[in-house]
Amino acid sequence: MAPRIGRVLRVDAKVVHVDLDGVTVQASPRGALFGGSAQKNPIAVGDFVEVGDDGDPIPVDRVLERRNYLGRVASAHDPREQVLVANVDQLFLIGSLSRPGFSSNRTDRILAACFWHEIPATLVLNKIDLADPGEVDAITKTYEAIPIPVLQTCALDGRGMEELAAAMKDKVSVFYGPSGSGKSTLLNRIQPDLKIKEGRISKYWKQGKHTTSFSFLHRLDMGGFTIDTPGIRAFRLFDVNPAEIRDMFPDFLPYQAKCRYVNCSHDHEPDCGVADAAERGDLAASRYASYLDMLDESRPNMAYNPDDEPIDEESEG
Repeated sequence: MAPRIGRVLRVDAKVVHVDLDGVTVQASPRGALFGGSAQKNPIAVGDFVEVGDDGDPIPVDRVLERRNYLGRVASAHDPREQVLVANVDQLFLIGSLSRPGFSSNRTDRILAACFWHEIPATLVLNKIDLADPGEVDAITKTYEAIPIPVLQTCALDGRGMEELAAAMKDKVSVFYGPSGSGKSTLLNRIQPDLKIKEGRISKYWKQGKHTTSFSFLHRLDMGGFTIDTPGIRAFRLFDVNPAEIRDMFPDFLPYQAKCRYVNCSHDHEPDCGVADAAERGDLAASRYASYLDMLDESRPNMAYNPDDEPIDEESEG
């Protein structure tokens, strides 16, 4: 009998939910999948897996090779890689413009990870009804210069929703961003019968409470899939060295040719084309600051504490 192949919809502590030809079944990963890996979780939402026939729940025998995945350092107390999603066509990075405010540092980290893992990314500037138009235009200009697509949305009045839905059609898309940014609200607006739980913003902290506690792969009526993910606060790339980080900022490329040194780190060297561009304003100062922050923490003996991760003041309300 040919092996049965399914797609992982959700991962719990001991059981994964797998779609097998339109039927959702529960399966248990074999212990061998956990051995000898630097990854915290051997199975992620979006994975294609081979499952067995016997057992209750049935076993997951093998995870098929991934065409891509998004990972990060699991936590300050767990240095292993946590795989967030796998086998996706694109990621929509949802950046709220108010309650919580926009964080360029967090945004730049996630975009760098997408570039590193070869996942096309689009920045979605949500809650534009609560933002100053000048701020929206400035952020849009910064990220279109990378270049990446930028969409401006408001789930309440529908602005930008047609463009967002059109970009999702027939693709496997990930919605990723901080709690309270409006990921679930946007998805419910696009397809109301998803009925994803939506949260409210804490009045005290002025930031979102986690309403999505696990990632879930939803089928879209218009064609394709979307993965709704829990909100994030801190994000650090796994197992990258300082020399690799500069290649994760494609907007630096036009200025790197003007550096005195071929292997310039854009940190302390004289006649650095990238640093000079940031000082002149040709390169966004926020992007350069994010790069320097990631560069510092990638160096040996730099302890990682997500509570120390710089967050723009406006992101905390």
